[in-house]
Amino acid sequence: MSATSAAPGAASTGTPARRPGVVLAVILITQLMVILDGTVVNIAMPKIQHALDFSPSSLSWVQNAYALAFGGLLLLGARAGDLLGRRRVFVTGVSVFTAASLLGGLAPNAELLLAARVLQGIGGAIAAPAALTLLMLTFREGPERLKALGLYSLVSSGGASVGLVVGGMLTDWVSWRWGLFINVPIGIGLVFAARQVLSETPPEKGKFDVAGALTSTLGITSIVYGFIRVAEVGWTSAEVLAAFAVGVVLLVAFVLIERRVSHPIVPLRLFANPDRVAAYVTMLLLVGTMFGMFFFLTQYMQGVLGFSPLQAGLAFLPLTGLLFTSSRIVPRLLGRIDGGKLMITGSVSVLIGMLWLTRVSEDTSYLGGVVGPLLLFGLGAGMVFIPLTGRALDGVQPEDAGAASGMLNVLQQVGGALGLGILVTIFGTASRNSDAASRIPAERAREILTDGVHAAFIGSAIYATLTMAVIILSVRPWTRRSPAVPVAIEEVPAVH
Repeated sequence: MSATSAAPGAASTGTPARRPGVVLAVILITQLMVILDGTVVNIAMPKIQHALDFSPSSLSWVQNAYALAFGGLLLLGARAGDLLGRRRVFVTGVSVFTAASLLGGLAPNAELLLAARVLQGIGGAIAAPAALTLLMLTFREGPERLKALGLYSLVSSGGASVGLVVGGMLTDWVSWRWGLFINVPIGIGLVFAARQVLSETPPEKGKFDVAGALTSTLGITSIVYGFIRVAEVGWTSAEVLAAFAVGVVLLVAFVLIERRVSHPIVPLRLFANPDRVAAYVTMLLLVGTMFGMFFFLTQYMQGVLGFSPLQAGLAFLPLTGLLFTSSRIVPRLLGRIDGGKLMITGSVSVLIGMLWLTRVSEDTSYLGGVVGPLLLFGLGAGMVFIPLTGRALDGVQPEDAGAASGMLNVLQQVGGALGLGILVTIFGTASRNSDAASRIPAERAREILTDGVHAAFIGSAIYATLTMAVIILSVRPWTRRSPAVPVAIEEVPAVH
């Protein structure tokens, strides 16, 4: 996912960087590495499940452990760059990410892999905001910066496609472990180059909101854990009820902390604007739909259609290709078409795509039942994401711009993890209650997987329906409103 956007005016401090072209290369490769990590691992999920003996529900933690750590600590990572110096923080984040990738690639069991994924998320949360701010500091406002931001957006929106193909190639030709090992030489090279070409920024005075970051991250993690455990032990389990209770208590504590600290990680005044709140809820729901669709469709294509990891990675290109194309076209349309109308049209397209996917069965073909929904989803999501960013940032005070845009990135990760946790519960319940009749073990496994995926897609369609409803209620197409002015930086969030 894209990093926290720098606040306006951030580029006015710091010393000029040496060799701007090399600096840009370091930043773009770092962003690509962070983006690739999600999709490279996603396409290898079936292989990881078999190699490390994950249960169908616990497998989602390979994705969620990274997403929750990355999203939960992203704003704290941005604050660390302000207070400690961005080059120092950038190098630290890349180093942690690289070491965690090596640990994950060597992991002999599920527990160590999940620990490595958490560390990768922490490293990404530290490095990504510093990288974007260093880009803003390196290139002066005007054509140079716009060109650099255009390349950054290109990597952010196109990196997911590259990750799917690279992940499929590595998993097919070598091992799923190389999806993690590949980060090690790249990370070492980035650390060496960063020390040579990046200039340090002077540290600012202020405080860390560590308590806010920890209570929010652990609170969301506890709730996601509760949903995932429901799939295996049921709603009445003491473990599940305790997880939900702890999550609620921690999130209440988070709100109380943010009201009292002098430098909150999330200024609560951001939620005073109902249109901005609607944009945040839309992001939470839409990315939850997307994460679930990617996760379960990957397993369906490999477990039911019999695709190899590489074939599955290539099979997603219609979706990611349209997302990438939309990131280039939609900003130009916003000058002529109201962003609210684009969002409504896009949400309808996403819903139709998800409803189409609910028709999958053991006899469904890729061309007949999968590629059409992928095209509709990619087209629709691309029409929603960019105007949604404009609405989330519209009217934000300059001092809150970084936090407001950062919240969008946090909600991408948290929304994906929460959505996937809920859909895993639906998947697990349907799998347990499957009426698979075949006595051949392999055929029975395919039937059970199909039943579970079918139920998860119904859940995703409900998510898509809620997304459309929130957009319609916030845009209020029955009233005449002046179109929102598009923001300066428009990015399609990369999909993990």
